[in-house]
Amino acid sequence: MPRALITGITGQDGSYLAEFLLDKGYEVWGLVRSSSLGTFERIEHILPRLKLLEGDMTDEGSLVRALKDSRPEEVYNLAAHSYVHRSFGQPVFTADVTGLGVARILEAIRETDLGIRFYQASSSEMYGNTPESPQDEDTLLVPASPYAVAKVFGHLLTQNYRNAYDLFAASGILFNHESPRRGLHFVTRKVTDAVARISLGLADKVELGNLDARRDWGFAGDYVEAMWLMLQQDEPGDFVVATGVNHSVGELCELAFGMVGLDYRDHVVVAKEHMRPSDVDALLGDPSRARAQLGWEPRVGFEELVRMMVDADVARQKANPGVRTYA
Repeated sequence: MPRALITGITGQDGSYLAEFLLDKGYEVWGLVRSSSLGTFERIEHILPRLKLLEGDMTDEGSLVRALKDSRPEEVYNLAAHSYVHRSFGQPVFTADVTGLGVARILEAIRETDLGIRFYQASSSEMYGNTPESPQDEDTLLVPASPYAVAKVFGHLLTQNYRNAYDLFAASGILFNHESPRRGLHFVTRKVTDAVARISLGLADKVELGNLDARRDWGFAGDYVEAMWLMLQQDEPGDFVVATGVNHSVGELCELAFGMVGLDYRDHVVVAKEHMRPSDVDALLGDPSRARAQLGWEPRVGFEELVRMMVDADVARQKANPGVRTYA
């Protein structure tokens, strides 16, 4: 039975990846912070099948202990302080967890077992307002937030350890990927949660930021397969994971509200406080390398994804009016 260790297992991606690996016959270990010990909403249904370890991306000693206890063949580093807007207010914490956390786990692997295959969760936010479109693995990185800067550090350091220590280290440059398990502070989930509450008479308005920003949105459940495929290759590399199609936040709102018979213009308020100090106008991924080398293709399209999220939020609000999940 192969063994894998997932950091960030309680998050959206961690929960889908854990399910995927369990279905593949893996023994799945998860690293959780002491402050996250009670936040198992996303993995509650598979908890009996998981082995959890307490540790923190700011503490290299705990990462070494986790590796020694779990003895994994594969490590998936999904842990991060991942809310882009909030990273402007917490730049040092973001750098420590999202950036230096990668250095700590890479060092822990180097000290413990260089035979481990390592996956780093890089991000399309690294591209920022690059003039190149679509973006691929060789596109210039122009990070536009503390979160993106931290992700660039982790991405380049992963490449460095691959070259310097012959470590099997792969980076997935994932474009925006969503699901019914997305946190409420992400715009897609903020919209679909608002659609549910407004359609049921529990709210009337939702405040958003830039409606013209365009993103390449896919389904998180599809994207975790690409993570796994990267670690099954003969040689490690970097791969863009995306759909190759982007949409604006305004289009997202129009589609989501339209699914419950509402006009988003009657309910969406653009609020200055939700604007980023520096915003990224548009991101569009070119997944050609992932398609050719990994054999990976996204299965869930944009409309199906939004429908999935709206239906899930409506069902949740009907069952427990006013209760907010995955906050």
